[in-house]
Amino acid sequence: MALTTTHAPETKNAQTVGMAQIAIVTDPGVVRTVLGSCIGLLLYHAARKTGALAHIVMAQQAGRTGPPGKFADTAVPWMLQELSAKGAGRAGLTAKITGGAAMFGGSGPIQIGAANLDAVVRLLEEQRIPIVAQHVGGSKGRRVTFDSHTGDVIVEIVGQQPVIL
Repeated sequence: MALTTTHAPETKNAQTVGMAQIAIVTDPGVVRTVLGSCIGLLLYHAARKTGALAHIVMAQQAGRTGPPGKFADTAVPWMLQELSAKGAGRAGLTAKITGGAAMFGGSGPIQIGAANLDAVVRLLEEQRIPIVAQHVGGSKGRRVTFDSHTGDVIVEIVGQQPVIL
Protein backbone atom coordinates (compact mmCIF):
# COMPACT_ATOMS: atom_id res chain seq x y z
CA MET A 1 0.00 0.00 0.00
CA ALA A 2 1.59 3.27 -1.09
CA LEU A 3 0.24 6.66 -0.15
CA THR A 4 1.32 10.05 -1.35
CA THR A 5 1.58 13.23 0.65
CA THR A 6 2.92 16.72 0.21
CA HIS A 7 4.88 16.56 3.47
CA ALA A 8 8.64 16.54 3.01
CA PRO A 9 10.63 15.96 6.19
CA GLU A 10 13.64 18.09 7.01
CA THR A 11 16.42 15.74 5.96
CA LYS A 12 19.61 17.79 6.26
CA ASN A 13 19.93 16.70 9.91
CA ALA A 14 18.80 13.13 9.27
CA GLN A 15 20.69 10.44 11.12
CA THR A 16 22.09 7.73 8.85
CA VAL A 17 21.43 4.11 9.77
CA GLY A 18 24.27 1.96 8.44
CA MET A 19 24.35 -1.75 7.75
CA ALA A 20 23.49 -3.79 10.86
CA GLN A 21 22.48 -0.68 12.81
CA ILE A 22 19.22 0.21 14.52
CA ALA A 23 18.11 3.74 15.33
CA ILE A 24 15.43 4.60 17.87
CA VAL A 25 13.69 7.80 16.82
CA THR A 26 11.41 10.08 18.81
CA ASP A 27 9.52 13.14 17.61
CA PRO A 28 10.89 15.18 15.98
CA GLY A 29 13.39 12.93 14.27
CA VAL A 30 14.37 11.83 10.81
CA VAL A 31 16.56 8.85 9.90
CA ARG A 32 17.57 7.37 6.59
CA THR A 33 19.29 4.34 5.17
CA VAL A 34 20.27 2.96 1.79
CA LEU A 35 19.22 -0.61 1.02
CA GLY A 36 19.91 -3.25 -1.59
CA SER A 37 19.17 -6.84 -0.60
CA CYS A 38 19.06 -5.77 3.04
CA ILE A 39 15.74 -5.08 4.72
CA GLY A 40 14.77 -1.76 6.23
CA LEU A 41 12.33 -2.58 9.02
CA LEU A 42 10.44 0.24 10.66
CA LEU A 43 8.43 -0.37 13.81
CA TYR A 44 6.33 2.68 14.65
CA HIS A 45 4.06 3.68 17.51
CA ALA A 46 1.84 6.48 16.17
CA ALA A 47 0.48 7.63 19.53
CA ARG A 48 4.01 8.00 20.95
CA LYS A 49 5.49 9.22 17.62
CA THR A 50 8.36 6.86 18.32
CA GLY A 51 9.90 4.37 15.96
CA ALA A 52 12.85 2.12 15.31
CA LEU A 53 14.53 1.65 11.94
CA ALA A 54 16.75 -1.40 11.46
CA HIS A 55 19.06 -2.09 8.52
CA ILE A 56 18.91 -5.91 8.55
CA VAL A 57 21.66 -7.68 6.61
CA MET A 58 20.85 -11.37 7.11
CA ALA A 59 17.87 -13.49 8.12
CA GLN A 60 19.35 -15.50 10.99
CA GLN A 61 22.19 -15.16 13.44
CA ALA A 62 22.81 -18.94 13.39
CA GLY A 63 25.84 -18.71 15.69
CA ARG A 64 27.43 -15.78 13.86
CA THR A 65 28.54 -12.66 15.68
CA GLY A 66 27.35 -9.16 15.06
CA PRO A 67 25.27 -6.36 16.49
CA PRO A 68 21.52 -6.96 17.01
CA GLY A 69 20.62 -5.08 13.82
CA LYS A 70 22.59 -7.42 11.58
CA PHE A 71 20.15 -10.34 11.80
CA ALA A 72 16.35 -10.36 11.60
CA ASP A 73 16.06 -12.80 14.50
CA THR A 74 18.03 -10.51 16.83
CA ALA A 75 16.86 -7.13 15.45
CA VAL A 76 13.15 -7.62 16.07
CA PRO A 77 13.44 -8.59 19.78
CA TRP A 78 15.97 -5.80 20.39
CA MET A 79 13.72 -3.23 18.72
CA LEU A 80 10.72 -4.35 20.78
CA GLN A 81 12.71 -4.11 24.01
CA GLU A 82 14.09 -0.64 23.23
CA LEU A 83 10.75 0.74 22.04
CA SER A 84 9.04 -0.59 25.17
CA ALA A 85 11.67 1.18 27.29
CA LYS A 86 10.67 4.43 25.51
CA GLY A 87 7.00 3.85 26.34
CA ALA A 88 6.11 2.52 22.88
CA GLY A 89 4.54 -0.80 23.78
CA ARG A 90 3.96 -3.64 21.38
CA ALA A 91 0.17 -3.14 21.35
CA GLY A 92 0.46 0.14 19.45
CA LEU A 93 3.16 -0.86 16.97
CA THR A 94 2.86 -1.21 13.22
CA ALA A 95 5.51 -2.25 10.72
CA LYS A 96 6.68 -0.99 7.34
CA ILE A 97 9.17 -3.03 5.32
CA THR A 98 11.46 -1.85 2.54
CA GLY A 99 14.36 -3.32 0.56
CA GLY A 100 14.97 -6.96 -0.20
CA ALA A 101 16.04 -6.37 -3.79
CA ALA A 102 17.59 -9.10 -5.94
CA MET A 103 20.85 -7.20 -6.36
CA PHE A 104 22.84 -10.14 -7.73
CA GLY A 105 20.49 -11.50 -10.36
CA GLY A 106 16.89 -12.59 -10.17
CA SER A 107 17.32 -16.35 -10.05
CA GLY A 108 19.51 -18.97 -8.47
CA PRO A 109 19.85 -20.62 -5.10
CA ILE A 110 21.06 -17.55 -3.16
CA GLN A 111 18.36 -14.92 -2.95
CA ILE A 112 19.43 -12.89 0.07
CA GLY A 113 16.72 -10.26 -0.32
CA ALA A 114 13.91 -12.80 -0.44
CA ALA A 115 15.31 -14.74 2.52
CA ASN A 116 15.63 -11.54 4.56
CA LEU A 117 12.06 -10.54 3.72
CA ASP A 118 10.65 -13.97 4.58
CA ALA A 119 12.41 -13.94 7.96
CA VAL A 120 11.19 -10.46 8.87
CA VAL A 121 7.58 -11.20 7.87
CA ARG A 122 7.60 -14.44 9.88
CA LEU A 123 8.97 -12.70 12.99
CA LEU A 124 6.41 -9.91 12.76
CA GLU A 125 3.60 -12.44 12.38
CA GLU A 126 4.86 -14.31 15.45
CA GLN A 127 4.84 -11.05 17.43
CA ARG A 128 1.41 -10.10 16.01
CA ILE A 129 2.70 -6.78 14.70
CA PRO A 130 0.69 -5.73 11.64
CA ILE A 131 2.56 -4.90 8.46
CA VAL A 132 0.83 -1.77 7.14
CA ALA A 133 3.05 -1.08 4.12
CA GLN A 134 5.80 -2.67 2.04
CA HIS A 135 8.06 -1.56 -0.80
CA VAL A 136 10.18 -4.63 -1.47
CA GLY A 137 11.84 -6.69 -4.18
CA GLY A 138 12.88 -5.55 -7.61
CA SER A 139 16.47 -5.28 -8.73
CA LYS A 140 17.46 -1.76 -7.63
CA GLY A 141 18.59 -0.28 -4.37
CA ARG A 142 16.51 2.24 -2.42
CA ARG A 143 17.09 5.22 -0.20
CA VAL A 144 14.61 5.16 2.68
CA THR A 145 13.80 8.11 4.95
CA PHE A 146 11.61 7.87 8.06
CA ASP A 147 9.95 10.88 9.73
CA SER A 148 8.89 10.15 13.32
CA HIS A 149 6.46 13.08 13.41
CA THR A 150 4.26 11.76 10.60
CA GLY A 151 5.23 8.09 10.49
CA ASP A 152 5.93 8.52 6.76
CA VAL A 153 8.54 6.39 5.06
CA ILE A 154 9.79 7.91 1.81
CA VAL A 155 11.26 5.39 -0.63
CA GLU A 156 13.46 6.68 -3.44
CA ILE A 157 14.79 4.64 -6.36
CA VAL A 158 16.96 6.28 -9.02
CA GLY A 159 14.90 7.16 -12.10
CA GLN A 160 11.54 6.74 -10.34
CA GLN A 161 9.18 9.02 -8.46
CA PRO A 162 9.47 8.78 -4.65
CA VAL A 163 6.85 6.66 -2.94
CA ILE A 164 5.51 7.50 0.50
CA LEU A 165 4.39 4.65 2.71
